[in-house]
Amino acid sequence: MSPAPPAPADPDRLTVVGIGADGWAGLPAASRQALCDAEVLIGGARQLALLPDRCTGERVPWPSPLRPAVAGLLATYAGRRVCVLASGDPMFYGIGRTLTEVLAESAADSAGSAAARHPGLRVLPHPSSVSYACARLGWPVEDTEVVTLVGRPAENLLRALYDGHRLLVLSAGAGTPAEVAALLRAHGFGPTRMRVLEQLGGERERLTEGLAADWDAPPADPLNVLALDLVRAPGTPPLSTVPGLPDTAYEHDGQLTKRHVRAATLAALAPAPGELLWDIGGGSGSIAVEWLRAHRGCRAVSVERDAVRAERIGRNARSLGVPALRV
Repeated sequence: MSPAPPAPADPDRLTVVGIGADGWAGLPAASRQALCDAEVLIGGARQLALLPDRCTGERVPWPSPLRPAVAGLLATYAGRRVCVLASGDPMFYGIGRTLTEVLAESAADSAGSAAARHPGLRVLPHPSSVSYACARLGWPVEDTEVVTLVGRPAENLLRALYDGHRLLVLSAGAGTPAEVAALLRAHGFGPTRMRVLEQLGGERERLTEGLAADWDAPPADPLNVLALDLVRAPGTPPLSTVPGLPDTAYEHDGQLTKRHVRAATLAALAPAPGELLWDIGGGSGSIAVEWLRAHRGCRAVSVERDAVRAERIGRNARSLGVPALRV
């Protein structure tokens, strides 16, 4: 039985193709066909360089910053067969989400305009770096927590630090492993085993490992993922996901909702993903901080009129892994 022919190109449909470190050789037939059919190829310079000459479409590297430019680029090339390149799975911390959101915004703001005519995304994924890393490590994907530091503060890692926990970190670049090692040391997780997996799936794949306590490896390849086997150093107090962190977890001047009152307050507030808390008179920020620690989808704004306390709230938020708190 012969395989079905590829779907005909639709000039009003935006195609997103995931590509790995193995480049063209690792792409299935449908992804290759989409790239060859495209009149416009948009992607990072590294991704565009992986394509052979048979992909004759106009090559457009993403500008920086990327997000504000997306709507304009889609409007510029509307009516042409556009293919966007993404690293790995476009819908896993990738450009797929950004494109979906921008297209939805364009449709709402300019119904019927060129930017809004795309009926949706056609996504052709590639295995993500997380899938590759778990395959190399023998870790079940469903049991592995993932934290991305791409375009995000490194302190986001801190809310996921638990003794015996396995964690994958999507690196922002070559310097991320050293930055993570320093963060682990500073927060009592120096004995953690670190493994840096570079160029996963490609010919230059490599693994470097050591302990955070004495990490001195040179900068990694920019395309890397960190695997952490977390170990808490003796004497480091554990921090739970349950509201009611020890009072000693906070920097404060006495203006602090005490532990048991805080736990009861958060239980009554019952934070849920996507909900927004306004904490008026933040003090040390403890209520807002623990609201955000309840789930990464929670949002919070802390209002504090004293400038010294407002700065302290920001420090507490960063040290407890929720730098997204607005003060």
